[in-house]
Amino acid sequence: MIAKLLDQQGVKDAADIVLIGDQHVWQQGAQQAALTIDLVQIDEAEIDTQQGLAWLSMQTIAPEDVKIAGVTVASGESSLRCLDKALDLAMAGKVDGILFGPFNKAALTSAGLNAEDEHRYIARHIGFQGYHSEINVLDDLMTTRVTSHIGLRDVAERITPEAVEKAIGLAEDTFRRAGKDRPHIAVAALNPHAGDNGKFGREEIDILQPVIRAAQAQQKHVTGPWPSDTIFLKAKRGEVDAVVTMYHDQGQIAIKLMGFDRGVTVAGGLPIPIATPAHGTAFDIAGQNKANVGATLQAFNLLVRMARNHRASRAAA
Repeated sequence: MIAKLLDQQGVKDAADIVLIGDQHVWQQGAQQAALTIDLVQIDEAEIDTQQGLAWLSMQTIAPEDVKIAGVTVASGESSLRCLDKALDLAMAGKVDGILFGPFNKAALTSAGLNAEDEHRYIARHIGFQGYHSEINVLDDLMTTRVTSHIGLRDVAERITPEAVEKAIGLAEDTFRRAGKDRPHIAVAALNPHAGDNGKFGREEIDILQPVIRAAQAQQKHVTGPWPSDTIFLKAKRGEVDAVVTMYHDQGQIAIKLMGFDRGVTVAGGLPIPIATPAHGTAFDIAGQNKANVGATLQAFNLLVRMARNHRASRAAA
């Protein structure tokens, strides 16, 4: 996938790129994609002055431990070590953003992830204690979540005014990082028919409506709560910039149906721009040169915009 990305027109001209990882892993991937891409090997001291496409060599996994489409402790450890290195470089100001391919959570967990997901792991690694959450992006549409990787039976009790406010704020902040001010943010309802005036639940009346009114009083372009079975029709027509959903699948199903091969996940709220394609590891086609690079290219392009704004903000501080 990464070899295919680097082979796309304009990618190597859009940013100075440092590829992090084991040489034999890169070579295996490039061979599977039937591509030859020249890389200049550098060390950490050269990253500040590096231009173009370069490779920072690491030794994280033995060649015999690489198992295509296999969940192993060794592969999980390799992924975490490469991620840790990228995070350390970003926190040191040596890189402006991080793009990673899909992680297999089972492999990461076996290697000691010890977190709900890689986003919580990232926050812990860099010592970030503020609010953050996974954001999904499809073209010009963004979704944030009030709750994420929890069971459905636990969702309703987590829908609080503070949680909804934070999800709205996260969407606003992420749009600003991407260069757009005052986005139109639509809030999805929790219950069918947006509760139907309390007939199917009072979360819309007691929680969502007051938060939305307060946001509007602050001159924020926030509307809703909209029934979740219709809000994405408005989103598809381009009438809103972001949708705040109440739980994971409420937004994920819609986004993936609208454009599975273009979806991007952003680590929202963190002090480092981080993006990855929204699809999974696709073990069923791994090693067969069938992967669609579309979502990875979208993630790269979004990350470049975010990284440029991030660098400009640091320079102005």
